[in-house]
Amino acid sequence: MKMAASVRALAERIGHEFQDPSILLQALTHGSRGGGGDNQRLEFLGDRVLGLVIAEALLDADPTADEGHIAPRFNTLVRRETCAEVAREIDLGAGLKLGRSEMIGGGRKKEALLADAMEAVIAAVYLDAGLEPARAMVLRLWGERVASAPKDARDAKSALQEWAQGRGLLPPDYVLISRDGPDHAPRFVIEARLSTGEVERAEGTTKRAAEHAAASALLGRLDG
Repeated sequence: MKMAASVRALAERIGHEFQDPSILLQALTHGSRGGGGDNQRLEFLGDRVLGLVIAEALLDADPTADEGHIAPRFNTLVRRETCAEVAREIDLGAGLKLGRSEMIGGGRKKEALLADAMEAVIAAVYLDAGLEPARAMVLRLWGERVASAPKDARDAKSALQEWAQGRGLLPPDYVLISRDGPDHAPRFVIEARLSTGEVERAEGTTKRAAEHAAASALLGRLDG
């Protein structure tokens, strides 16, 4: 089956040569396109494949960790924001097959569409070649995220809010300072602020990631 240049380029970026290119095309097809054959079922399967691969990777990386410490790291790695972040890094949006309304509405940049399509692409590789190629692709694309996922059972934003509440303070504010970079690889700078005046700034490839980084930096300063 003949593939558009953008889809061929995406296959090269994810590092898999499809025996059945129609599976990849389905993984990239949003329901707004109409006519059936969208990526919803593949997204469902890909979510499970991703979860299995990440769970195994975390267990292998830290053989002594208990479930209470692995679970929050797992959740960080498989959540929608992370999937969308990976999708942006490989410019998955360029290959999406969207209906007119989604194209006009900026669907190629939407976090939910990118995250769902990323999971569908994982399923496409799994169905095309099996678990090992799918595992290899996930570990390659998720890269250092597995090693650097936070080990604290609480995420930084929750911990900072608990710190503030425990001292009778208002919840922290998160202020967007700037957004730079191309659409497929943006960089957000966020400032975490407490009502008592403490401030820390951090950046990330998503607003959520930048908020967590800023919260973590502010926590480190408060605990220091």
